Amino acid sequence: MDKFTVHKGLVAPMDRENVDTDAIIPKQFLKSIKKTGFGPNLFDEWRYLDKGEPGQDPTQRKPNPDFVLNQPRYQGASILLARKNFGCGSSREHAPWALEQYGFRSVIAPSFADIFFNNCFKNGVLPIVLPEATVARLFDELKVFPGYELTIDLERQVIVKPDGSELAFDVQPFRKYCLLNGLDDIGLTLRQADKIKAFETERLATKPWLAKTAAAY
Repeated sequence: MDKFTVHKGLVAPMDRENVDTDAIIPKQFLKSIKKTGFGPNLFDEWRYLDKGEPGQDPTQRKPNPDFVLNQPRYQGASILLARKNFGCGSSREHAPWALEQYGFRSVIAPSFADIFFNNCFKNGVLPIVLPEATVARLFDELKVFPGYELTIDLERQVIVKPDGSELAFDVQPFRKYCLLNGLDDIGLTLRQADKIKAFETERLATKPWLAKTAAAY
């Protein structure tokens, strides 16, 4: 996955509490486990006026002009500002896949559902928890100033606002390390590729019958 070090981006508001994963990526799009192609269906039932199905051409659909991500001022947004309990509902990992493939690198909210929160880190999306009052002020500023951007410095663990003031946030050291280095679970495992290969070589040398057993499967 892509490294997350310092990211500056346009902010889009999701001014709803308890946004669940079925709203983030509806159930009919969960048939694929390819981990690609979910961006066009992010928030599908809110984003379009017609019913979404897998395989549709998004350019032929009817966008909902009232939905925030369809408004011109939020085109190209890469930071999502949300209300409390974002990502509740089912544990589908497709939700952070869809957010990341749409272009969001971070979601800022007062609280997240636990499984969604963990899945974000595994897929290169940084979920940031800030106090509810702080998030409310960000919503107010975002509404007033078109083109509102924030800079997220993961190394320093701060969000830099347009006026230069900073908001500190917490992140667990191991999760921070993985994001800074672009390491998902597979990437972490592959760092030990030489040790894994050496172990397999030694094991087959001492137990050669395992090669035939493995081949049978």
